Amino acid sequence: MTDARIPISIWIDAHLRRLNEIGRGYYILNKGAFAAGTVLVKINLLDGFSHILTQIRDMDGNLGWMNATKEERVAESDADAYIRRAVDRDPDIWVIEVEDREGINPFEGKLIL
Repeated sequence: MTDARIPISIWIDAHLRRLNEIGRGYYILNKGAFAAGTVLVKINLLDGFSHILTQIRDMDGNLGWMNATKEERVAESDADAYIRRAVDRDPDIWVIEVEDREGINPFEGKLIL
């Protein structure tokens, strides 16, 4: 059975276009591979702390997100260090930063614990 998922870069472009339409700021911290790859989302809480989420799939293949760090909130410097290590390990990873005081992830998919 083949997996007919769209390339990750097209998925990201569609979501970033939606963020533009609603006036939500974002930064592409690392542009990953065109076809496939992991996505990290850094949600900057604008108080010196951030959430870092990593894209995963559940047992049924549905898109979801998981905290990438043990703590839900991490200091901004710790978040940036985590991202640097992740990119060093896998340069094809996508890293998107959004700013949201409420910590809301603008990308589709539920939080999977």
